[in-house]
Amino acid sequence: MWTELFDLHSHSTNSDGQHSVEEVAKMMSDSNVQFWSLTDHDTISGWQSAKTAAEAQDIVFIPGVELTCMPGLEANQSIMELHQRERASDSWHLLAYFPSIDFQSEQHKHFKDWLAPLGDGRIPRMISMVEKLGELGMPIDIDAVLARAGDSVGRPHLADEMMKLGYVDTRQEAFDKWIGDGKPVHITRTKPSIVEACEAVHAAGGITSLAHPLYYCIDTDDLVRFCRDSGVDAIECFHRSHPDIYRYQLWSAAKDAGLQVTCGSDFHGMMYNQSPGRMAVPTATLPLQFKDSLASLDV
Repeated sequence: MWTELFDLHSHSTNSDGQHSVEEVAKMMSDSNVQFWSLTDHDTISGWQSAKTAAEAQDIVFIPGVELTCMPGLEANQSIMELHQRERASDSWHLLAYFPSIDFQSEQHKHFKDWLAPLGDGRIPRMISMVEKLGELGMPIDIDAVLARAGDSVGRPHLADEMMKLGYVDTRQEAFDKWIGDGKPVHITRTKPSIVEACEAVHAAGGITSLAHPLYYCIDTDDLVRFCRDSGVDAIECFHRSHPDIYRYQLWSAAKDAGLQVTCGSDFHGMMYNQSPGRMAVPTATLPLQFKDSLASLDV
């Protein structure tokens, strides 16, 4: 059996999304999503408002976060060429979910404390990137960049300010010429390994899923083996960027390895021609906690 009731990957203005938490919740509901996770980058500041917004829309909120980690494996050159990627990503993203966490618990506090340096590290990195742009003749007010972000400033916010000032025409141009991985203004920040992130999530009672694996240009068998050996619980096989043939290939390999699967629209906003929900996923290979939620609604 397949279901389109889950969307386990979305963003709000608390990180690099276009819409407020309340707006995202409403759009999820309008897309017939019943189980929604807000997974802003390296911040859980939107959890309480998302829980309230989900209750108002009569949908189930699953607390989540997208963690920026060190790459787990070196990208395969032939796969990079196949996907026309100039260079490998300098980070892998790990989705973490906490279906039963108590916001007043010690587990919540400890995970929030572990997470804090990841978010805090974004600001010094952004300051350095702004300084580099100034040296290249593109002065930018750091406060203007920070004002574009909620609690998790990132390169898309810098790209938007570059567009406003006329330095580039599009976000993509900003990344391609200046701030993308390996470009003149890019700065790598300290990140946990996938293993370290999994340990922190599991200690807080959560589960993990490797986000959008197509981006990492890794052979499928090698990727699945790495996830299994590193303590990753699931793989986001069903992501909006994945063509059908890759979804099936990855799903089959994950099943064979005993890993579960998740799905997500990776919704950032309507301005990016994205839409929430409508992500079909097989119920049999969803994480147990999500299957239990599905059964509790008798759907």
